[in-house]
Amino acid sequence: MNDTIWMVSPPRPEAEALSAALGIPLEIARVLANRNILDVPTAQEFLFGGLDGLHDPYLMAGMAEAVARVNKAIKAGERILIFGDYDADGILSVVMLHKALTSLGAAVDYFIPERLKDGYGIKEHHVSVPQERGTKLVISVDCGTKAVGFVAAAREKGIDVIVTDHHRPGDGLPEAIAVLNPVISGSGYPDKGLAGVGVVFKFIQALLGEAGKSSVVPHYMKLVCIGTVADVAELKGENRLFVKYGLKSLENVSNTGLKSLIDACGLSHKKISEGDLGFRLGPRINAAGRMGMTDLAVRLFFSDSPEESRGLVKQLEELNSKRQRTEEKIFDQARSKIEEKGLADRYKCLVLGSEEWHRGVIGIVASKLKDRFHRPVILFTYDDGMAFGSGRSISECPLIDLVEGCRKYFQSFGGHRLAVGCSLRVDDMPAFKAALNELAGPRISEDDLRKKIRIDASIGFDSLNLSFLEHYDRLVPFGVGNPKPVFLTEGIEIMSEPKKMQGRHVKFWAKQNGRVFEALGWDKADWAGLLSRGDKIDIAYTLHVSEYLGEEKLSLAVEDIRK
Repeated sequence: MNDTIWMVSPPRPEAEALSAALGIPLEIARVLANRNILDVPTAQEFLFGGLDGLHDPYLMAGMAEAVARVNKAIKAGERILIFGDYDADGILSVVMLHKALTSLGAAVDYFIPERLKDGYGIKEHHVSVPQERGTKLVISVDCGTKAVGFVAAAREKGIDVIVTDHHRPGDGLPEAIAVLNPVISGSGYPDKGLAGVGVVFKFIQALLGEAGKSSVVPHYMKLVCIGTVADVAELKGENRLFVKYGLKSLENVSNTGLKSLIDACGLSHKKISEGDLGFRLGPRINAAGRMGMTDLAVRLFFSDSPEESRGLVKQLEELNSKRQRTEEKIFDQARSKIEEKGLADRYKCLVLGSEEWHRGVIGIVASKLKDRFHRPVILFTYDDGMAFGSGRSISECPLIDLVEGCRKYFQSFGGHRLAVGCSLRVDDMPAFKAALNELAGPRISEDDLRKKIRIDASIGFDSLNLSFLEHYDRLVPFGVGNPKPVFLTEGIEIMSEPKKMQGRHVKFWAKQNGRVFEALGWDKADWAGLLSRGDKIDIAYTLHVSEYLGEEKLSLAVEDIRK
């Protein structure tokens, strides 16, 4: 209905071979081929792989040294300080490692900097924290790869540091006991896509294995799967296994705080999906850090009291609601500014800022604006002459590369391929904005800026049967690196007058090949005035399975339509 490009993946001969060898529907085999899964062993591992597919943690450089130093601390009765981060990945990493070390008899403490006061990462002045708490060993989680100054200062004070992280390094690595990070040069670890919780899991796997407690390791996947999805890590390799088996383990939860959180999300006694992790559980944990009250979330997972847990969850719910209201206000202000000034027509990268915008939620808003205008977006909040930014990008443009090209303007910066954080002086903002777009000019084509729907396969409604859905279910979990398959069905007849829902969405009944399904267009309310009963259309859609009166119901989540 707009300028969106429909990109239908051409059939590949490997798909037909996979379909015949594995006895799976051709459309499912085409989805696998589109994920570059082209041979039978790789497909079997993807569809049926178990926990025996986890790598040996000692493949990660520094693991033996890290395990040895922790065991030395435990034997000597040294207090260990875990230094964490304020997002869900960082919070859950703190909780996991704290519980694992405590189970080994360690004396453990933790510290998480305040997002709004300290920003991301370990700063050199933080060396006062282990000094004041009397610790001789600091273990960072989800941060630390760039903490060269902190580690040097700690060494001068006789404090050892172990870094566990997954972020890109700076110009040099800290001289720590070990830097456990799969993305650094020389790591040797085969899976580069782990989130912070994933790296901590590998550390725990090694620690508990050394202590003869390997049977306990899978229990940590409950938290690993939440952190992995919340951090938008690619669901390939070990991450896929973490989420796949973590979701299963969430069916049987003993942690009082986690049970209370699941109950508050309306997920008790229900099959929890990766979507629930990303849109229900994760945001409530993240809300604590975003709104400057990280300790609420940490305390929740350490609580043994149902009454206390319910109270903490209630506070997280209130923070999340406040976060949503704040986010909506910033989005409306930023969108209006972009549209009124025609910024999307002039710039390939959108850079906006305001003293009024909340530092904890600008990243989420940047992501939503990126989706709306289909180009990289960096939003800033201004405070005391400094600009603190958070950016998100489209798949066609690795934003971290553009930001690294502007490093001379920053006080600090970092991130991943499609998500960055940075800080600079407000006075440098005009020069940075110009430099960023100058770099983006030749790297982002006009075609890159057009929205695209990548369609995995054409299918008729008569093929959407029970057998097909059983095979489809083996493709989960979906996420980055394994997106929900998009199917194309042509020659649809609209069987009912399209109706608006909640003023934002549209619903109609669609018929093809003798079968009828409910079709839902999320945030597509404008379609209601463009479509009529009896129209013949083509639709690109994903499958949406929901529970209704105890039974699973299949509907179509329509991405786009073609008349």
